[in-house]
Amino acid sequence: MADAAKPNRSLVAGVVSGVLASVCCVGPFVLLMLGVGGAWIGTLTLLKPYQPIFIGITLVFLGLAFRRLYLVPQVCEPGTPCANPVTRRNQRIVFWVVTVLVLALIGFTWYGPLLID
Repeated sequence: MADAAKPNRSLVAGVVSGVLASVCCVGPFVLLMLGVGGAWIGTLTLLKPYQPIFIGITLVFLGLAFRRLYLVPQVCEPGTPCANPVTRRNQRIVFWVVTVLVLALIGFTWYGPLLID
């Protein structure tokens, strides 16, 4: 059962670091879309200097999850959830959905200004 949770931990860590990597750009955009305005929105870039670090951490965790789901042979006892092929398939689907969402958040720095202008 512990083996089945390891890809999930990598995915969760990847999502959290991806959100942190994009919070300096997505946060003000979301506030702007909600109608919150003001000059102070421009000061919400406190985490901007750390963005490359967060992006690197995100890619490492997504890489670890990919490695765990596709490259490392799965060893589990019969009757456990990880022995069920449906569980593995669901984990892979979640992985790719999370990866697309996280990469969209990370890329917001480049395509976000096109949405605002």
